[in-house]
Amino acid sequence: MLRGEDIEGSDMATGWAGEGAVHEQIDATIQDAIARARAGLPQGTGRSRCEDCDAPIPPARRKAVPGVRLCVGCQESRDREQAGAGRGARHRLR
Repeated sequence: MLRGEDIEGSDMATGWAGEGAVHEQIDATIQDAIARARAGLPQGTGRSRCEDCDAPIPPARRKAVPGVRLCVGCQESRDREQAGAGRGARHRLR
């Protein structure tokens, strides 16, 4: 059986992964997630009227949010719905 001081000085097998490989894998996973999220963002000129309620979308919002499709009120409503849908069954059982 190895004692603590034996472990520190030993050349323990690390499998196939080289030093820093775990961090590289985490970084790659994060970069992939960021790329997928950015790809899902609306792009382009956007709409001048909300696709849900047909209210006008102010020019400042269209400039601030490229590809905007919803007015602020409808966007907030969708965000609340999505936040609620993201809760698991465990949360609903309480």
